[in-house]
Amino acid sequence: MQYFNGLAEVPADFGPSVVTLGNFDGVHRGHQEVLSQLVLTAQKRDARAVAITFDPPPAQVHRPKSAPAQIMSLQDRLAIMAGTGLDAVLVLNYTLEFAQQSAEEFVRSTFVEALRAAVVVVGHDVRFGRDNAGDLSTMQELGEKYGFHVEVIKEFGDDRRCSSTWVREALQRGEVGTAAEVLGRPHHMRGEVVHGAARGRELGFPTANLAADASGFIPADGIYAGWLIDQAGVRWPAAISVGSNPTFEGVSRQVEAHVLDRPEEAVEEFDLYGQFVTVEFVERLRGMVAYTGPEALVEQMCKDVEQARALLSRDTRDGDTREFAS
Repeated sequence: MQYFNGLAEVPADFGPSVVTLGNFDGVHRGHQEVLSQLVLTAQKRDARAVAITFDPPPAQVHRPKSAPAQIMSLQDRLAIMAGTGLDAVLVLNYTLEFAQQSAEEFVRSTFVEALRAAVVVVGHDVRFGRDNAGDLSTMQELGEKYGFHVEVIKEFGDDRRCSSTWVREALQRGEVGTAAEVLGRPHHMRGEVVHGAARGRELGFPTANLAADASGFIPADGIYAGWLIDQAGVRWPAAISVGSNPTFEGVSRQVEAHVLDRPEEAVEEFDLYGQFVTVEFVERLRGMVAYTGPEALVEQMCKDVEQARALLSRDTRDGDTREFAS
């Protein structure tokens, strides 16, 4: 898949193409359906399948204080989109100046002149151009004027339309299983492993602490069963803590993963400090609770580990996954 960072990087002879646009935050099953249909249409027309997305997302530019947190980083979005069969993704830098383009100016410069679009694939609720003045009828009118066909995609979902909003709502409640159903895969965070207070190690449960700038939507506070994937791509079963750990004072909110059944002979493999790892959330085990002291907390953590081990033993995935201790 080709990656164009702005219109200037699109080759002059690029196209013809079949194009769609959107934020694609989470690249959930609805997005995947749109991209799948886009690729099929492009193949039938012997054209390039292209998705246009924005960085930063428009909401962060227009409403920086109230814009929703992103489900995943741009880097992760592009990685997942690359697996859909797209020929190219065009990332447009979204600024207040960019937002002043009229609907026609945007379509002409991007779809027509840069990408030579033969087909534009959109949903019924598409909005574009200054003040979101452009809609589906606008796109269809511009298609007639500039010679491209507009293909309207049906909404994907049974009882509820798949959406990034649905994913965020589920994660805010800690319902990572629901989020996974909408996404089509487990929700994940990615970040550098940094030094923490070492309190988990003192209690017998060493953890890999994600840096505060880790990417990915942080789910509700609580304890989760999931996976830690290291830089080598090895998947380690883990019990994951999200929150401030109310048993101890002065602890800021953090995401930390305790790898289950770490074999002593693999100690060097767990020198994770400075590594960028991925943490996947499979199921929430419980909420965050303040215990009377370290002893009560350790007792509960032992139960959490056993519950996570039992649950993850049934969660099989492709790739190099370490065996559980017998």
